[in-house]
This record gives sequence, C-alpha cells and structure tokens, in this order.
Amino acid sequence: MTFHTTAPDFGSTVFARWRAEAGEDWHAYTRHAFVRGLGDGSLPQANFLHYLVQDYIFLFHFARAWALAVVKADNIAEARLAASIVDGLVNHEMSLHVDICGKAGIAEEALLQAEEERENLAYTRYVIDAGLSGDFLDVVAALAPCVFGYGEIGAALAAEAAPDATYRQWIDTYAGEEYHDMCRQVGALVDAAVEARLGPDPQSSPRWAMISRRFQAATRLEVGFWDMGLRG
Repeated sequence: MTFHTTAPDFGSTVFARWRAEAGEDWHAYTRHAFVRGLGDGSLPQANFLHYLVQDYIFLFHFARAWALAVVKADNIAEARLAASIVDGLVNHEMSLHVDICGKAGIAEEALLQAEEERENLAYTRYVIDAGLSGDFLDVVAALAPCVFGYGEIGAALAAEAAPDATYRQWIDTYAGEEYHDMCRQVGALVDAAVEARLGPDPQSSPRWAMISRRFQAATRLEVGFWDMGLRG
C-alpha cells in the first residue's frame, strides 16, 4: 500500500510542527505494518480482534485523560471541547469496538474483563500522568498523536483500500467527516491553547521543547501499541 506524501494537518500549525519534530517516529506510527495490513486486508483477524479488545480498554483510559484536560482547562471553550470528546469516546467510539467484536463472537463482558497488555499500560498511564503532573498543554500534547494520527491513517487507507476491504468499517470510522471534524476542532484547540500559554512564537518559549517531547513520547507509545497488535 502506497501512502500519500502529503498528510492532513487538520488546520493546526502546532500539530504540523510537532509531527515534523517527531520525524521517523511519526512515520513508524502512521505507516506501521499493522496499518498496512488494515489497508490491504492482510492483517489476520485474530490480530485485529486482539487489538480491538486492547483498544477498548485504551479508550476508557483515554477518556479519563481527556477528563483531566477538563480539569486543567483555563476557559470554558477548552473545557467544553474536552468534555465533548469524553462523551464521544465513552458513548460512541467504544461502541464500534463492541459492534465489531460482537460480530466475531466476543461479548462486551469479555471486553470488560480482558487483561491489559503491557504496551497498553505504558501508554495510557503515561498520558494520565501527563494530565496529573502537568498542565493543559502537557496532557493535550500527550493525547494529540492518537487523535491526529488516526485521522491521518484513516484518510490514507480510505484513499487506497477497496470499497469491500476487510477492515472497511474501521477505516471508514477514522476517514469519516465526523472524525475529521473532531480532528479540526482539536487542532484549533491546540493552536489556541499553545498561543495563549506560550505566545505567538511558541517555538521560542523554553517550554516548547518539553511539550514537543511529550508528543514524541506518545508517538513512540503508539508504535508499541501496533507492535502489540502484530504480536497478538
């Protein structure tokens, strides 16, 4: 599967800079063998289902981290969007996993009782720690690779995959306008939050490097999550 050389930045200057600074780590994440297997259908179903079970657990903790963004918000706009994402994760996105797993004979009760893999633990607790120990920028920078990366992956796979592709339901979710609109909203939120806290030239701020490293660390943890999926 061939990926486009240009990728969406969802209108966010800050995300575009973070992605550029992540370099090869970002490519390792968005062009991972697991991702390619989703696109061309070569990924074994057992590996996909294992990933979905773990991602169901991940999304619960991801929602907790976005709830911390509500706590750390400096204004109602930040709090409102973060709260809406918590709602979307808990009441909508997780239902995709329940639906796909249910069709494969895995009941929601089994998802709730599944044991967390070490890559899942490492990633989710890193993001939650960013929210507990840092400020709004810390937690949003740690959350951003998942939000934007899945949008980028969805767009790339939707452009290449056949209409009847094995994993089309998953692809369409992250290539869809609803998800990409959320990415654009998060992009605007990130840009506004960074400017409010670091000024109009954020890269000149002493904090920029630390916040960018948050993004890079979470990107590497995303790679580990795909590795876990391939391992099965």
